[in-house]
Amino acid sequence: MTLIPGDGTGPEIVEATRRAIEATGVDITWDVQEIGMPAIEKVGTPFPQAALDSVRRNKVALKGPLTTELGTGFRSVNVALRKEFDLYANLRPAKTYKGVRAPKGDVDLVIVRENIEDLYAGIEFDINTPELARVRAVIEQEGKTKIREDAAIAIKYISVMGSRRIVRFAFDYARENHRKKVTAVHKSNIMKFADGLFLRVAREVAQEYPDIAFEDRIVDNMCMQLVQKPELYDVIVLPNLYGDIVSDLVAGLVGGLGVAPGANIGTDVAVFEAIHGSAPKYAGQNKMNPMAVMLAGVLMLRHLGERSAGDRLERAIAEVVAEGKDVTYDLKPTADDPTAVGTSQFADAVIRRMGAPVHA
Repeated sequence: MTLIPGDGTGPEIVEATRRAIEATGVDITWDVQEIGMPAIEKVGTPFPQAALDSVRRNKVALKGPLTTELGTGFRSVNVALRKEFDLYANLRPAKTYKGVRAPKGDVDLVIVRENIEDLYAGIEFDINTPELARVRAVIEQEGKTKIREDAAIAIKYISVMGSRRIVRFAFDYARENHRKKVTAVHKSNIMKFADGLFLRVAREVAQEYPDIAFEDRIVDNMCMQLVQKPELYDVIVLPNLYGDIVSDLVAGLVGGLGVAPGANIGTDVAVFEAIHGSAPKYAGQNKMNPMAVMLAGVLMLRHLGERSAGDRLERAIAEVVAEGKDVTYDLKPTADDPTAVGTSQFADAVIRRMGAPVHA
């Protein structure tokens, strides 16, 4: 199993998760590899070949958060990883746990986000470049429209293949996990060709799953309904950009990114991670809540066929959080609660709940 500690607070929360996973009794051999800024500092590249080979060989990786500079520096390591291994499905469950402060009470839904296409494909043209001038000229001629010369251009594309496989993934996930409904989200009333294609393909795929209900929603209406009545939804499948935004929205409904796991899954490789960032200002302080990465570990165990171990780990996490004693500061009634414990101690409590001995 490839283990990518990440940077910032990543190594601490990943180590806590490693110990909790091992406490389930599942026998895992970890292959530790650096990707991102730690790899740049050591070997001069964010993607060492040894790390990529490890992920490709092991087919499953648990990854800590990685820092990407906003607007400068290298393009997102997370996006590049998805493209490298064609991790086309981003799975983001959102579930309320007793003891977590959340604006909504009983939420239990799953976001399935297409991971490769759409605006996040990275096809962009900066202002004052010859490439932009050529692209603008073609668009103006073929689209019979005028684009300001001081405008950058980003191209969104949605394919039949990409739409079909992500919608099938959503239906297969629903069936395997005893979910009852899939909702496709789009903006086809405005983007009639790109989003219209996504919706058309989703409707075609839905015909192959008569045992699962299907519906569609326009993305702005979907956001409003999720805030008002999330209990109406089950599995939600979306193109890349909408999926990124809506998955953070539903994470907010259940208490924030600190309790939100994620998985990036392809045909051959799967990478499991927290949704939140690396929080470098807290690095080395044994302060951060490891719950999101631990829940990503739950997803990983189930993906590996170790469902009972995954269920046992999730129950232990839920019980520790519900009791509210051995939890980090963000899970206390107030952030300055002196009884808050550290990252490592949170892991100790989860391990004890599973009846396993606590080892460093």
